[in-house]
Amino acid sequence: MQVTETLNEGLKRGYAITVTAAELDAKVEEKLKEAQPSVEMKGFRKGKVPMALLRKQFGQRLMGESMQESIDGAVSKHLEESGDRPAAQPEMKMTNEDWKEGDDVNVEVSYEKLPDIEEVDFSKVKLERMVVKADDDSVKEALDNLAESPQAVTYEAKKTQAKKDDQVILDFVGKVDGEAFEGGAAEDYPLVLGSNSFIPGFEDGLLKVKAGDEKDVEVTFPEDYQAENLAGKKAVFSCTIKEVKGPKKPKIDDELAKKFGAEDLEGLKTQITERLEAEYTGASRAVAKRGLLDALDKKVKFDLPQSLVDAEAGQIAHQLWHEENPDVEGHDHPEIKPTKEHVKLAERRVKLGLLLADIGQKAEIKVTDQEMTQAIMNQARQYPGQERQFFEFVQQNAQFRQQLQAPLFEDKVVDHIFDLAAMKDKEVSKEDLQKAVEKLEEE
Repeated sequence: MQVTETLNEGLKRGYAITVTAAELDAKVEEKLKEAQPSVEMKGFRKGKVPMALLRKQFGQRLMGESMQESIDGAVSKHLEESGDRPAAQPEMKMTNEDWKEGDDVNVEVSYEKLPDIEEVDFSKVKLERMVVKADDDSVKEALDNLAESPQAVTYEAKKTQAKKDDQVILDFVGKVDGEAFEGGAAEDYPLVLGSNSFIPGFEDGLLKVKAGDEKDVEVTFPEDYQAENLAGKKAVFSCTIKEVKGPKKPKIDDELAKKFGAEDLEGLKTQITERLEAEYTGASRAVAKRGLLDALDKKVKFDLPQSLVDAEAGQIAHQLWHEENPDVEGHDHPEIKPTKEHVKLAERRVKLGLLLADIGQKAEIKVTDQEMTQAIMNQARQYPGQERQFFEFVQQNAQFRQQLQAPLFEDKVVDHIFDLAAMKDKEVSKEDLQKAVEKLEEE
């Protein structure tokens, strides 16, 4: 077998591989001898089929397998010896398409190799981390929000007409075509107007009612209603209003704290402080991460595989086009050509992706099974009642597992760099942090 270099330009590599007819024939012979003991054929005992007959029966198929194995083996050996890491699957093309048995096989192999990346002295990377403390005003604002939440609000009887956010205690019976339907009746039901807990139109129909009123509310079930026998049907709910109650904001005291799982008000304040500072820490980390990526982008230079840049630019352009044209589903649309801005963004993403992967590999950073399991469980919570199907999907979809693993790996690499970089903490206000976060979202 001969391997001859035909292209060495930047990251591009090309090779001509020749597998001789003798090598192929020897490989086919070897495969036939391996299979002979287990082959059964009419007129011959098991394992006694003549080699010539085996070659006639199976030789053509084994020749194809031998070709592929020989070429794959030559490429693998070359990559191992050269240390090249292809940016994508190498392209292979047979050049003597008029090949016939007895001829040598000539194949062209081409790929772009991943670049060699020099190690970075992270101690010279200067970063700033914004630190925000949860002040009394922030804690008070959070307490006020809790006090106004549905979980905290209580209701007291009122004699005036019901309005939005009031609670109505009522009996009702729903009928379609004059017939009551299953699940369409209740007694002493507490309904907050504006909560959207009933089908559209029902709560609006109870605005301005008073205790003692009786009212028929006409509604139409949505076309996609879960009960097929009611979907799209008109219904009349006969309602008896027993009581109308207005919302009452609770006092901010120990009783309120207990509603949110704290022993007392001080305990609730401590929980809020910890939650706020955790949110500030997460936002601060996002800002610091952008600062790190910007610094690395300026500091580190290396050639980029053009195939990766082109693929990333195409994906960016395609995604942005669909965001600008939300009515178009699928891919039945004109060709989308990346702009210079798309290419520039793609170059940054590819560069930083390769750099972080290289840093993580050299530092032997890995995502543990436990971390992956936790990530999968977090995702599964988005599909209540379908967790089992989601887990089965993840097990069968290697690409999706890679999508879950990639951000975990990146975050671990970023934390690794944070530990080595010249990090300076700077105490700022929550307004300053918010402005920094908003700036990230604008870019």
